[in-house]
Amino acid sequence: MIGCGDVAEVKAGPALQKADGSALVAVMRRDVEKARDFARRHGVSRAYGTAADLISDPEVDVVYIATPPSSHCELALEVARAGKPCLVEKPMAMTPAECARMVDAFRDTRQPLWVAYYRRALPRTLLVRQLIADGSIGRVTSVHLELFTPLASPERARSWRFDRSVAGGGLFFDMGAHSIDIVDFLVGPIADVSAVALNTGGAYPVEDLVAASFRAGGVAGVGLWNFNAGRHSDCLHLTGTAGSVSFSLFNDDEVVLQTAEGERQFESRNPLHVHQPLIQSIVDELRGRGRCESTGENGLRAAEVMAACVAGYVEA
Repeated sequence: MIGCGDVAEVKAGPALQKADGSALVAVMRRDVEKARDFARRHGVSRAYGTAADLISDPEVDVVYIATPPSSHCELALEVARAGKPCLVEKPMAMTPAECARMVDAFRDTRQPLWVAYYRRALPRTLLVRQLIADGSIGRVTSVHLELFTPLASPERARSWRFDRSVAGGGLFFDMGAHSIDIVDFLVGPIADVSAVALNTGGAYPVEDLVAASFRAGGVAGVGLWNFNAGRHSDCLHLTGTAGSVSFSLFNDDEVVLQTAEGERQFESRNPLHVHQPLIQSIVDELRGRGRCESTGENGLRAAEVMAACVAGYVEA
């Protein structure tokens, strides 16, 4: 694992240890003392101060890149040159062009490239996909997604997630990426994007509001991502010819199915280490007993949609 930040502590690091058939054998951070501290606390045998040393370790079979987006492309290409599979954090890279370079590199070396859109593998997402496949809401005709949070505090706004040169954009690139990818997963690839992106808060020089319309797999969709809202809201609503299903992406409250027979709620709680189902699917694919459904190709598609959404960004 390259990078030992917040994501690695609970979401991903322990998941790499606890997935059946997986072991986290080495970590890397530029501050090698912090890498060693992470290794001690998580029972990892080796800690490195350079990515090259970790990638070349003969006992490392797969490399997980858990650094900010600005380093993803360079590090992934180094992994590809080493002839090893790679899992890279989302968003996949800074631009669609970088994502395409990564996809091409791993295709050329015939190694798999996965992107950590881990919500594809969560039980609640798979439940919604099964409800759609079973015809519970009929044929899907429209998608509505909404993600609202209050404006970031001045302290939080100083983090790398609000620095376009490191993150590629604002919270839309960090949190909105998941919702875009889940629409792709449940309904189909997104196309015909028309969007407005604005900075309404002025606390940082990146967009904090995106409003978009799009087509996904022949279905009409709208999305509103407002990171300067006076309330929290997190919902993906899929409407079909025989009903609708609604669920949260960032919480694990009930999945709600509405049909002519009334409302049904399905309880589906996220695992403690939310990356674990995705990690398990990667291990299963490498062992020839399954397939991970979050690849470089869908990571590239998400990057293309996000780029289209902020293409006309205006700082108020």
